[in-house]
Amino acid sequence: MHNRLDGFLKIVTKILNYIGSAALTFMMLLTVADVTMRAFGHPIIGTYEVVALALALVVGFTIPKVSYERGHVFMEVIIERLTPKRRDLLNTFTRVLCFLLFLFIGYNLFGAGNEFRASGEVSPTIQLPFYPVAYGVGVCCFIECLVFVNDIVKIWRGQYE
Repeated sequence: MHNRLDGFLKIVTKILNYIGSAALTFMMLLTVADVTMRAFGHPIIGTYEVVALALALVVGFTIPKVSYERGHVFMEVIIERLTPKRRDLLNTFTRVLCFLLFLFIGYNLFGAGNEFRASGEVSPTIQLPFYPVAYGVGVCCFIECLVFVNDIVKIWRGQYE
């Protein structure tokens, strides 16, 4: 069961990371094009809105990959001084807290997405709907929850560090 989850997460987080990376590249190209066109008196309409929505995709879609690969910053000095059992307890405790946090965030993003969809809320200039971004980032939060479950399993099997 665990190997399936780990394999699933390896593939899914990589795909999500590609989507986030593509959004970042698109943001960069759009911003450069807008600045260039603005210099000639023809700015690209809605650039600010598109970049803001793309930024949500960049952050939301890349978090699971960073967590899966443990690319985040942590206090190694403190953790190294603990016994292996206490280190496992601390790692488990932090993963449970993070699981609950991302579960809460994902749930609320779906609620916000439902409200955006029901109200028809869109961006002011180019009328882009907000709800697909809220749903997409919400899904990524739930994937992040699976990453934390996977980490907890690895911790208690002695495969984490």
